[in-house]
Amino acid sequence: MTIPERLSAFREEMRKKEIDIMLVLTADPHHSEYLSEHDKTRVWLSGFTGSAGTLVISEKEAVLFTDGRYFIQAEHQLKGSGISLMRMRVPGVPTLEEYVAERAENARIGVDFAMLDAKSGAEYSKLWKTELVDSGDMFDIWTDRPALPNSLANWMPVEIAGESVHEKLTRIRAKMQEASADAHVLSVLDDIAWTLNIRGNDIKNTPVTISYLYVDRQTALWFVDGGKVSEELAGRLLAEGVEIREYGDFFPFLEGYRRDARILVEMAKTSLKVTAALDGCELIDGANPSYLMKCIKNETEIRGLIRAHEQDGVAVTRFMYWLKHHEGPLGEIEAEEKLEGFRKEQPEYLSPSFDTICAYGKNAAMMHYKAMPGVDAAIEKRGFLLIDSGGQYVSGTTDITRTFAMGPLSDVQRMHFTAVLRSVIRLASAHFLSGMAGKGLDVLARGPIWDLGIDYRCGTGHGVGFRLGVHEGPNSFRWHSSPLKMEETVIQPGMVTTDEPGIYLEEQYGIRTENELLCKVREENEYGTFLEFETVTYVPVDLDAVVPEQMSQEERNWLNQYHAEVYRRMLPHMADDNEKEWLKYATRAI
Repeated sequence: MTIPERLSAFREEMRKKEIDIMLVLTADPHHSEYLSEHDKTRVWLSGFTGSAGTLVISEKEAVLFTDGRYFIQAEHQLKGSGISLMRMRVPGVPTLEEYVAERAENARIGVDFAMLDAKSGAEYSKLWKTELVDSGDMFDIWTDRPALPNSLANWMPVEIAGESVHEKLTRIRAKMQEASADAHVLSVLDDIAWTLNIRGNDIKNTPVTISYLYVDRQTALWFVDGGKVSEELAGRLLAEGVEIREYGDFFPFLEGYRRDARILVEMAKTSLKVTAALDGCELIDGANPSYLMKCIKNETEIRGLIRAHEQDGVAVTRFMYWLKHHEGPLGEIEAEEKLEGFRKEQPEYLSPSFDTICAYGKNAAMMHYKAMPGVDAAIEKRGFLLIDSGGQYVSGTTDITRTFAMGPLSDVQRMHFTAVLRSVIRLASAHFLSGMAGKGLDVLARGPIWDLGIDYRCGTGHGVGFRLGVHEGPNSFRWHSSPLKMEETVIQPGMVTTDEPGIYLEEQYGIRTENELLCKVREENEYGTFLEFETVTYVPVDLDAVVPEQMSQEERNWLNQYHAEVYRRMLPHMADDNEKEWLKYATRAI
């Protein structure tokens, strides 16, 4: 079926359910960022493959709302589909809420309640002055839809996790008691994985298991397909106080729950289907305790993530040497596969942490570009190649971007590359008082780029999980407001956050340099506790694109010290004298 044919069939389903306006979300029942193939309904219906967007369909119109990371990609992918692109946060473009509000009078507005969080559902109903209609799953028309994933869950021992399940549940129950809650219901997959010290393979590149978790003052119930849990794992969890129940029993359990209970749920991360099943209970809206706990890495996790970044550094540094010395034709996909090959040589490597972005020339102006077989670009001996990639390792998760000079560059290209590097350094070298939020630090990174009258339409950095999601809240660096207010999160010791400013010029090129930053205590004095960052990414920045004269002496000193550390850590892992000699050159002082 073509996209117009799919839309036509979907509209017929809407007519059967008497729905006038339908919201098709980029979502699953667990509010995951990355979805299983089974849950990519918006992708199937629209043809747009970006990881964020909401499709709004009525009898005569279909529009897709997405953010600045995907404007270029969406414009290409929606051509001929009958779907119009709505560029979010662009002057003159209505918001999703405004667009639907203009059409909401006397309209039945539908959405699958399993996919919409309860907070947004309440806000939409109030704004549009109507009760939303639960459409249920309307994708029987997707005849070759992939099945739900069914991978085995596995145990993460305390020697790697640094804290037992029993200890984590004790901390969660203390937060429940503070909220006077009888029970806590958890839908978010990485929170569940962290709490139970389990990892899985149900979501590509994100080691989680599709499930729900219920916790009360004495009991913890993990609702998961039984075929995913070995007897050994079930026994380990039972010893920690966790019982296994079938995934399909979750909603009957909630519907039969006593109605006088006080239940702690985070409305923004709990579906309308869950809250509807708890109708009659008193719902306490509060952040999932595990969400705030897992973002602060313990000492065992910190040691592990540094080990993971050292291995990742070896892979990316050796790839950089290979790339700089490669002769003959080279395409984006071949380069991507070569980098993956270097990662596979590392002893603790498991998988990518997200789909690699390997983008040459103008393709790199699309922040979330994906090279496709048969149409990937040839990499020439000029201009920029941007590669944003990462790995899942036994001991941690990595995320790194490097932009490589493939040959001659213009003065403007070198100026832009240097400005991005200066932006990275400004944030990485920050010293700040405890209590500072990511919103207040974001401007440090944007300064050198704003000085050029340029901006990038995304945040500067995001939290990174511990062998979990490569994008993990609540810590972030961003100046603009978001629905979850993550930009207001105070940056605390133990948080790991990316530092990734960039410049993206449509139809020309894109530049991004990305390191991960570990927040640490710098000093305590009469003014309070001062914090700083330790850069835990160990890969050279391509000095072939840098203009040292455009950097301050402090910025050059930082870069030289960083490269000295990269050299120290990477030198023992270079394959031969040629790689070692090149590494010395690649990390030279400027």
